[in-house]
Amino acid sequence: MDWILEVVPVPVSNLDRAKDFYSTQVGFTLDLDIQISPDTRIIQLTPPGSTCSIHLSTGPMPPGSVSGLQLVVPDLDTAQTELSNRGVPVTEIMHFDQGTRLPGRGDPWNNFIFFDDPDGNSWVIQERPATPD
Repeated sequence: MDWILEVVPVPVSNLDRAKDFYSTQVGFTLDLDIQISPDTRIIQLTPPGSTCSIHLSTGPMPPGSVSGLQLVVPDLDTAQTELSNRGVPVTEIMHFDQGTRLPGRGDPWNNFIFFDDPDGNSWVIQERPATPD
């Protein structure tokens, strides 16, 4: 039996601001925005190429409490440029050496950029090395 992770909740303080950030600035696809009751609105977005989505939520977790959500891309330079051009404050390319985050590139699978959403939920983007043909 397959166990597929489908949706990850991301707690935010303002649904419209978060929806705009993730769809317009980060480039996620807006899948669903529906008010299902006076107190419940569901906003679901999916990163391009992903089968797992995020669900923006105003509870029960505190806004900004999610850390280390991770995306993987084939080209970190392109991802960094795209995010920066859309106004996302993204770090320079970094790598880890014995637990310390350092500027510049590392070995394959050891290249990352980082950004936070407006509430402080943190994201990691890791570069997947190209596989030889």
